Amino acid sequence: MSVSVLSLTRSLDTVSGLLQVAFLLGLALLLLKAAQLYQRRQWLLKAVQQFPSPPSHWLFGHKQELQKEDELQLLLKWIEDFPCAFSRWIWGTEAEIMIYDPDYMKLILGRSDPKSDGSYRLMAPWIGYGLLLLNGETWSQHRRMLTPAFHYDILKPYVRLMADSVQVMLDKWEELLTQNSHLEIFEHVSLMTLDTIMKCAFSYQGNHQADRNSQAYIQAIQDMNNLVFARVRNVFYQKDIFYWLTSEGRRNHKACQLAHEHTDRVIKRRKAQLQEEGELEKVRNKRHLDFLDILLFAKMENGRSLSDKDLRAEVDTFMFEGHDTTASGISWILYALATHPEHQQRCREEIQSLLRDGSSITWEHLDQMPYTTMCIKEALRLYPPVPTVARELSKPITFPDGRSLPKGFIVSLCIYALHHNPNVWPNPEVFDPSRFAPDASRHSHAFLPFSGGSRNCIGQHFAMNELKVAVALTLLRFELAPDPFRIPVPTPRIVLMSKNGIHLHLRKLL
Repeated sequence: MSVSVLSLTRSLDTVSGLLQVAFLLGLALLLLKAAQLYQRRQWLLKAVQQFPSPPSHWLFGHKQELQKEDELQLLLKWIEDFPCAFSRWIWGTEAEIMIYDPDYMKLILGRSDPKSDGSYRLMAPWIGYGLLLLNGETWSQHRRMLTPAFHYDILKPYVRLMADSVQVMLDKWEELLTQNSHLEIFEHVSLMTLDTIMKCAFSYQGNHQADRNSQAYIQAIQDMNNLVFARVRNVFYQKDIFYWLTSEGRRNHKACQLAHEHTDRVIKRRKAQLQEEGELEKVRNKRHLDFLDILLFAKMENGRSLSDKDLRAEVDTFMFEGHDTTASGISWILYALATHPEHQQRCREEIQSLLRDGSSITWEHLDQMPYTTMCIKEALRLYPPVPTVARELSKPITFPDGRSLPKGFIVSLCIYALHHNPNVWPNPEVFDPSRFAPDASRHSHAFLPFSGGSRNCIGQHFAMNELKVAVALTLLRFELAPDPFRIPVPTPRIVLMSKNGIHLHLRKLL
């Protein structure tokens, strides 16, 4: 009996000793982490000392202010108080410099700093490491490989495909107007731009605007826009191991799966088409290949074909960027014209004199609508589709006014703030297309709807063509007016969205 008690006592002592060791080890790791976070905060404080900022909480940063007030309205207040740039604290140990001065923009975009790994990596489970997320020489190789997909000989025949997709959307609107005079247009426009990109870049025929898979994909992309943005702002969601255990993480995973299923179908279908008799030879004999065919036939500079992982990453990236940013642009342009009927009518008259019924819009017409183009650009100034891009400094930088930042710091190029900066654009909230008249002058980096520098949007000419086609054909069919009871509230996500949708009144023109 005494031996058993003694053994039990020794066992308890052993367990107690192990628990003490585990506690001390845990405490040591906690103290080490606390020291690292303290050191990180001190480094950040020293780095941003030349860049004043609005008052912030030592732990929550500017999160409380951003929750109390509309974020973009708050941003417009801050850019009046802080010329060129200010420091914004995401939380106590994470800060960035927000810049919105053309000279600052020019300096950053003229360098080769990589995309910020802190925020962009959170998009990787969704779009993989394609052209948007890649850096360095691999990015350069992919960029050179894909540039031929946007040759003007490729873009020319796309105009007819764009027009077909727009007409399908407008026919749908005409049917819906028999039930109501107002519509929430963003989802319709998203389906139309997805339809367009599927036909133009992925050789995928059919009407995708009524397809359930396309609708599910659009919803998944909207979910990802919100989920990724929310994750960037949440300190507890940074580690994958914790994030995937949350309800938001599970929603993120499900949305990624839906998006990947969509792109996998596109790739699989095109591969099957290329196996059909004569199709492979026909494609090989083309002078210029479409986007997906370039990927499927690609030989990298090392002589190897693109891996399946890299192939899907590029398809996921362009599927998203090729439809979502354009959908945002078109929707906000139509809203801007709806709220400025005098400019809308002048655009309509220009288009009517050029196209009459619009049934035969061509590549040549796109350069013959100067006033409409001015209005499109002014709307893109007010509502840039991508409100912010970020870079991580690969080496120290000194800005034109003498202020500097160290290597490793995150710089956010706030395009929305740049476009609304009163020091760059007088009366920035006024819709004034004359800012983009042929004889108007402006700083080379004052207007950046497609970013700038070597990493500017590879598809910007494709996008501008689609914007022109969509606006022209819409104005020929409908008169647009805002819904006074549902004024859209712009909100920054990966693309510029509206918190409450974009609602317009439409009247069919005779």
